[in-house]
Amino acid sequence: MPINYFNGAYQNRKVLITGHTGFKGTWLTCWLNKLGANVFGLSLKEERTHFDLLKPEGTSFFGDIRNLEFVNEVIQSVKPEIIFHLAAQSLVSESYLEPMMTYHTNLNGSLNILEAVRKNNKVKALIMVTTDKVYENNSKLIRYKENDSLGGYDPYSSSKACVEILTQSYRRSFFETENKVFIASVRAGNVIGGGDWAQNRLIPDLIRGVSENKPTFIRMPSALRPWQHVLDPLSGYLMVGQNLLEEKKEFATAWNFGPVPSTLVPVSKVVMKMKSEWSKLSFQLNNDSNQPFHESDKLLLNCENSLRKLRWFPAWDLEDAIHKTVDWYRTLIEKNTLLTTQQLDEYLIDAKSKNLKWCR
Repeated sequence: MPINYFNGAYQNRKVLITGHTGFKGTWLTCWLNKLGANVFGLSLKEERTHFDLLKPEGTSFFGDIRNLEFVNEVIQSVKPEIIFHLAAQSLVSESYLEPMMTYHTNLNGSLNILEAVRKNNKVKALIMVTTDKVYENNSKLIRYKENDSLGGYDPYSSSKACVEILTQSYRRSFFETENKVFIASVRAGNVIGGGDWAQNRLIPDLIRGVSENKPTFIRMPSALRPWQHVLDPLSGYLMVGQNLLEEKKEFATAWNFGPVPSTLVPVSKVVMKMKSEWSKLSFQLNNDSNQPFHESDKLLLNCENSLRKLRWFPAWDLEDAIHKTVDWYRTLIEKNTLLTTQQLDEYLIDAKSKNLKWCR
């Protein structure tokens, strides 16, 4: 029986997730199933993923987000009421190696979604998932607000900043005039949790080190990041989606989602905490000045709008996030057991105990 959270906004709704086989997408698919949604997904076909292991309910369409004809066909076929656009090339390191592919995927893929939605009168709401890296980052201890200047040093960050500008343009040019579609963008980053296998990302690299029985090379150990468990920003995305489905225009804007300030800690402390949870983890800290490519050493978000206007709040702190993440991977590796559904249930219990708005 579906749980009646988010005011029942997703029960029996047709929901399309792009990038549904990815890290966030798999967790979101699992959660929407629990909410009673009819879930559809659009992604590239990839093997040996969290999604393949979990096999959540839903209908999958496999193809390239850069193919407008394919995107149009999927949206015309599904006729979703709400779309969560997560599909992206999401790695800074990869964007230096493949800048053209990064821009084509992130910018053109997003443009295809916006165009397809513009031509489909069934879509009521669209959530564009970007990143905390869309801001013009000067590496100072500044908590960026949603109305701060957009920018991006590397191709990944700048491609996502372009998506923010594109989203705002389409909202103003078409969806506030021709079509009544409510569009929001959501910005979060440094999300951790089970099921992430991306290359050159801290947690997956550490876990691969366990499997390969070798130490992981940790770059930028003193870098500050807004760490959070994947379910916390997803709860924010779902809250925004709920408000858009309820046709509350004031929520059709950009939103930051991040941890409370006290959980802003350097990479080195996260690694040490993980090591204390699982002794098999092995690592070597690198000198921050010896980096193969530029990456900002400080990345902080101001989430006052989400806390005050949306009344969103994280259910898990950093200690919870690290514990749940390590437990997920350790249980998979040592017992060949997935904790995804169990951890989602635990998250819902903890959110309920804290009387968070979306689960009242």
